[in-house]
Amino acid sequence: MSVTKELYTVEAQAIAAKKAAKKLSLLKTDEKNEALHILADTLEKNTQRILCANERDLQVGKEKGYEAAYMDRLALSKERIFDFANGLRQVAKLEDPTGNILSSWTLDNGLLVEKVTVPLGVIGMIYEARPNVTVDATGLALKSGNAIVLKGGSSALSSNKAIVEVMHEALNETKIPSDAVQFIASTDREATQQLFTMKEHIDVLIPRGGASLISAVVNNATVPVLETGVGNCHLYIDVEADVEKALNILVNAKTDRPAVCNALETAIIHKDWLEKNKNQLVKTLNEQAITVHGDETAISYIPNSILANEADWANEYLSLDLAIKTVKSIDEAIEHIEIYGTKHSEAIVTENKNTAKTFMNLVDASALYHNASTRFTDGGALGFGAEIGISTQKLHARGPMGLPALTTVKFLMSGDGQIR
Repeated sequence: MSVTKELYTVEAQAIAAKKAAKKLSLLKTDEKNEALHILADTLEKNTQRILCANERDLQVGKEKGYEAAYMDRLALSKERIFDFANGLRQVAKLEDPTGNILSSWTLDNGLLVEKVTVPLGVIGMIYEARPNVTVDATGLALKSGNAIVLKGGSSALSSNKAIVEVMHEALNETKIPSDAVQFIASTDREATQQLFTMKEHIDVLIPRGGASLISAVVNNATVPVLETGVGNCHLYIDVEADVEKALNILVNAKTDRPAVCNALETAIIHKDWLEKNKNQLVKTLNEQAITVHGDETAISYIPNSILANEADWANEYLSLDLAIKTVKSIDEAIEHIEIYGTKHSEAIVTENKNTAKTFMNLVDASALYHNASTRFTDGGALGFGAEIGISTQKLHARGPMGLPALTTVKFLMSGDGQIR
């Protein structure tokens, strides 16, 4: 297929999505919820079909030598398919974010003013190796009354095509038009970039993936962008940190799923705490097979560690590698995060409430934790059912983006012949 033909196809898909969005916006909450349940059931029934397609992607990944972290994000299993199907059911249980009157008032002339939540319209979703995003993003878009144009990475092409085919079959049994879910199967870069400038058809772009993908969208799009961010997440272990809490949180945040964006990448440790608890820390790191890239103080306490360089402080390892920075105060810890953080998720372990308050108030991030793991920065974990991404910007939406982030407002005025 020629590039010209592919560009035409992408535009045609966007136009179809926009028409479907109009119909979708008129549906009742019960009709959208019923559709989500049908989607979930149909995905589960087609698990083997999806897994067969995923196996083709994994085989290509092995042949191309993809890193383990990338392969983990790409891989599906029966459990993962059932998890994202259940995520759709959870979204169905959530309150419909549209049609809510946020405020209302009557002017002196009798004109009634209402501020009401409405869908954004058409969402363009550009993402990399996670096939689960295809389902999560679709579920959130449909529940919030939006159509969606999906552009997944080429590494997950077979998986995504199979998932979207199953979802289209399911939608044909519902009130939601199947055109509300569009998938761009082209791997041509020019066809993808067409999405960046289709302001007349696409209302917002959401990039989800690595720094290069997000940067490409933000820097080249004329369509408004809801920017998600990479996760160089920090854990500050304060001088007054409980040892058991600190080590449990460190292990969970680093090892539960190292390849995800809310995993821990840098531990900032108060020098006095490290000196006092070095033996327990080293034992824990060894048990978890964590490779340490530390500053000179850290490597003097931790055997077999590697001297960190400048790149280590900014690195999103997505593996069992961990940077360790030692500090003499919370001010030094906050300064380090200010320089190298990505405004994603940052945590402190301390028994001093005032120290925790200082950290929570001064650190600039979308999610902050006191005595808890950064792994909770997730739509499902926070009760959103699913998430469409984690926004690290400050306008419109910040943090895990669930249903409310996919709405905007209209001002509705009702009068009786008032003129100005």
